[in-house]
Amino acid sequence: MTVSRVGVFGGSFDPIHFGHLLAADDVAEALDLDRMLLVPAAVPPHKPMADMAPAADRFAMVALAVAGHPRLAACDLELRRPGPSYTVDTLRALEGEGDLHLLMGSETFLDLLTWREPREVARRARLVVVPRAGGAFDPDAPAAQKVLAALDLPAFAAPRDAGRGPVLVHALSLPISASELRRRCRAGRSLHFRLPAPVAAYIHEHGLYRRGAA
Repeated sequence: MTVSRVGVFGGSFDPIHFGHLLAADDVAEALDLDRMLLVPAAVPPHKPMADMAPAADRFAMVALAVAGHPRLAACDLELRRPGPSYTVDTLRALEGEGDLHLLMGSETFLDLLTWREPREVARRARLVVVPRAGGAFDPDAPAAQKVLAALDLPAFAAPRDAGRGPVLVHALSLPISASELRRRCRAGRSLHFRLPAPVAAYIHEHGLYRRGAA
């Protein structure tokens, strides 16, 4: 029986935008994934919650953004679990769903040793590293090699290569940041061409990111 190839793309998605979606779509295609799960963090361990939109709203925006896509899907696993949204717990919950591929930016990869149980994360999912648009990432540099050694991983591999080595995918991306979108919301500026229209409508209808909003 063929094992499903499943991508896991976690984040705060506050809000989700075309940069997230293009990267997810490009990686799903490059790795020939059957599904790419976008998993909004209920309580991101490395981010302050004070100015963040409620998790239910962030999940709703992700669901609107991927509606109708043949591979991308919103996943509410972390909303259904109390406490900090640790990736290792999400991967444990997805055990049996298929061959897991964990999508992350190159800066996140270099910071991976600060995560909870990073070796277990690397054991449960193949790491898929996407360099930031316009940024430089050298998989042979000492910083990257330190992470590989600490996680007992072999060298980076090509997208379709078999094995345990992390995969480097130069996915299409856009220089859009969620923090800039939140600032534009507070200033009453346009969100057009930066995120899907249904997401922009949701932000407007629910009063998200306005100055003084809950």
